[in-house]
Amino acid sequence: MKVKYLPVLCLVFISLFAAETSHADVTMPNIFSSNMVLQREKEVPVWGWASPGEKVSVRFMEQNLKATADASGKWQAKFAPMSAGGPYKMEVSGNSNTLVFDNVLVGEVWLCSGQSNMQWPVKKALNPEREMADAKHPEIRLFSVPRLMSNLPQTNVNAKWQVCSPQTIGEFSATAYFFGREISKNLNVPVGLINASWNSTRICPWTPTAGYQTVPSLRKIAKIVNDKIAKYQKILSGAPGSTNDKSTKPERISEILPFDNNESPTVLYNAMIHPLVPLALRGTIWYQGEANRGEGMLYFNRMQALINGWRGVFKNDEMPFYFVQLAPNYYGNNSEALAEIWEAQTAALSIPNTGMAVTMDIGDVKDIHPRNKQEVGRRLALQALNKTYGQKNIICDSPLFGSLKLDGSKAVVTFENAIELKTSNGKTPDWFEICGEDMAYKKANAVIEKNRVILSAEGIEKICSVRFAWHQLAEPNLVNEAGLPASPFRTGKQPVAGKFQEQEKLLSEIPQNKGFKPVLELDPIRPLMAGGVKVAYTNDRRNEINGQINRIAYFLELMKPDGAIDYVFVAMDPFTQDLSKIGIPDLDSNANFQQRISNMVVMSNVPGIKNGTFPEGGNIEFWGTNYGQNSAADIPGSANAIYGYGDAPTSNGDYGSMQIHNYKEKQTLFAYNNWKSGSAADLGIGNAPYGRKQDWTYLQNAGKYAAGRLVVLVQTQ
Repeated sequence: MKVKYLPVLCLVFISLFAAETSHADVTMPNIFSSNMVLQREKEVPVWGWASPGEKVSVRFMEQNLKATADASGKWQAKFAPMSAGGPYKMEVSGNSNTLVFDNVLVGEVWLCSGQSNMQWPVKKALNPEREMADAKHPEIRLFSVPRLMSNLPQTNVNAKWQVCSPQTIGEFSATAYFFGREISKNLNVPVGLINASWNSTRICPWTPTAGYQTVPSLRKIAKIVNDKIAKYQKILSGAPGSTNDKSTKPERISEILPFDNNESPTVLYNAMIHPLVPLALRGTIWYQGEANRGEGMLYFNRMQALINGWRGVFKNDEMPFYFVQLAPNYYGNNSEALAEIWEAQTAALSIPNTGMAVTMDIGDVKDIHPRNKQEVGRRLALQALNKTYGQKNIICDSPLFGSLKLDGSKAVVTFENAIELKTSNGKTPDWFEICGEDMAYKKANAVIEKNRVILSAEGIEKICSVRFAWHQLAEPNLVNEAGLPASPFRTGKQPVAGKFQEQEKLLSEIPQNKGFKPVLELDPIRPLMAGGVKVAYTNDRRNEINGQINRIAYFLELMKPDGAIDYVFVAMDPFTQDLSKIGIPDLDSNANFQQRISNMVVMSNVPGIKNGTFPEGGNIEFWGTNYGQNSAADIPGSANAIYGYGDAPTSNGDYGSMQIHNYKEKQTLFAYNNWKSGSAADLGIGNAPYGRKQDWTYLQNAGKYAAGRLVVLVQTQ
């Protein structure tokens, strides 16, 4: 397979659905246990299961609630708002048993989630021995959600609340703990921390279906999830056409399961967040984004979906959501992919009741997991203390770009969240760049004037744009009066990396290429993805095409860092008349072609590629799913042990292949795989420089190019 995914047996369908059927005893989900914290000053739902129609009583402090289990055995009650305090005892009684929960506190409850930097434990943070020895905080309680995934929403998790102590804190989330410690110290109330995090995970699996439905560009994901679940449930039911229907052949298990890895939409929400719903929470802290590099502003849309989704399921439209802006780190050759995530995270501050902890000064460019989680937690706590708990004397926000005024050879940048800017090391502000009409960035001279920075550079008479800390290794020294670091930004007229002219030359100067019309165009290094399953083209003229397609052509230009441009032009007889299937074969297009093509014309400046006309010498491999090395489609010369021009597509996954080959010459003309990963896509012209990966599979090299353009063209009759 072209992507890694977990074995089917690792996909967790928690057997706790049985809890929703009839019970001899009254039961509750494990989020209710001894040592728990209940949210103060809000209505607090409590729920569980019993025999249908059974009367359940819940006693806590002076409150004595009554509930009746419905026909499915579910029951729910709500405590009226309570003041902080404890410890108390809770008793839940049914017809045949009583549950007793001891050492219960009332205070502040926060959900803490994300990928590895949220998962990162106290025992690996700075000064771990001292931090663990000092973790004697019985007023702080810890709940760690097991790392599981599921295609269907679950109702319980195998975990219990623990009292914070030197013995229990070592494995717990460091960011969450240091956040909670600061909240408890400042408010002098109990704090409950729920850690639901998983290393290397993207934002998509944490998002409920309802969240995707709130963002127009992502609604397609909700439909895909619902359709897959419906198919799965139909198969389980034994309906005609299912694996349980003896009149048909069994489908492969990979085709039955809606999703098969922890990057798939909703699977972590289903297993790790949904079992907590509808728990009363004060808010959420979030530390994630590394796995979404390359998506640029699409990540902003994904954050919208996550925040809207969680607020919806927990029935709290104003639930605070505070997140960490990623720290600088060396991720590879594309130095701007991280900066584009910073930009998307900053844009998320436009969502009400959000806040961002900037970490430009406390990272480690050589380690994706910076150890100073103490300061990360403190900065998140500053957000909560100021914005949630009303301590307005606390400065919580980092300097953000406010406005730009251009005055010839000078640029004036005004920052928000700053009264008196300064530098952390007493030196001149660094990491400012400006560009003039030549669209080439130069290091800027920077002078601070209160909350403004005046920029200029020798040789630039008219400034067009400004950027700050726009590099993955940037650790700028600009801070506000509270010592909080400024966040990266870019503004003004942004330069375009290079100018492509080869396509125009090929179409205008070569007679046999005349008549081609550009139909689709995109940047293959930073493609825009709608819902993660559909490519959004920068130019789409399919509605202007009339008549039968006579020829199809593909033109790819790639600019190297030194400005040199490689290109390839490939034209062929049509393999389809469906305009929806001639572009990137994303999942939305349902394109699937592993076949030969005829009358192929090749023109390229890349050494090694044979130019000319090849009446029977080409084949295409277009699909949106995974694939393997096994030879398929009877392509002459293809080999099972090589990713090349005879690979076999599968019916699952979403890695994707867009490849054109000249199999008679044993050449890959161009390959574009895993496009959803943006700058981490596989992209190249000619054979890849690896014998067993001729078609660039797994190379994740798109970010090595300075710029790129892929154009799809047609001739019509």
